[in-house]
Amino acid sequence: MIFDSTYLLLVFIPTLLLSLGAQFFVRSAYSRWSNVRNGSGVSGVQVAQQIFSRTNVRAVQLEGVPGQLTDHFDPTSNIVRLSQGIASTPSVAAMAVVAHELGHVQQYQQNSVLIQMRQFLVPAVTFAPQIGYLMIFAGLFLRYSGLIWLGIALFGVMVVFMILTLPVEIDASRRGLALLEQSGLMTTAEDGSGARQVLTAAALTYFAAAISAVLQLFYFISLANRRS
Repeated sequence: MIFDSTYLLLVFIPTLLLSLGAQFFVRSAYSRWSNVRNGSGVSGVQVAQQIFSRTNVRAVQLEGVPGQLTDHFDPTSNIVRLSQGIASTPSVAAMAVVAHELGHVQQYQQNSVLIQMRQFLVPAVTFAPQIGYLMIFAGLFLRYSGLIWLGIALFGVMVVFMILTLPVEIDASRRGLALLEQSGLMTTAEDGSGARQVLTAAALTYFAAAISAVLQLFYFISLANRRS
């Protein structure tokens, strides 16, 4: 497909530009605000501990994870994993990232509808894209449009998952900012503006991924229509 001019112009190049642009904004925002001390002077771990003690978010285990911007909440083990730069640094970026992950914790603890919808698709997403790709390519090779459409349907499950992920992440950021306010950690104007910039930049990566998945789905549909 990489040599298909339609794929290059409508999928590959836009996807590449979206991905690079989103990564640039994330790295730029993180680089800037990881060097700005938050108003409370607390590290990422301390942010989490204060949110646990001052809000309705029930405490979960905190654990270190290697790498940069590898922070995430693992709902299967009920653990928030924080990278070293986030866990130990009293920066605005650290505060924002931790609050976002605890926003996810709150989503699960409150059984958010968005989380339930996305989790419903998780089992299918573990195998649907790979099988979908195989069916699409096999259908193209065998010139069997029915197989192509079946593969597109399976690939579409992943696209729906990616689209649902966007509001889930935006909601986690909204909750995270609210948790910082409720816990009294948002003490300066820089805290608020910096945290919002970091979380907005992070949301762009999910937006780029969702758009890229939709573009690829449309391309597969156009291939199927040409083979019908």
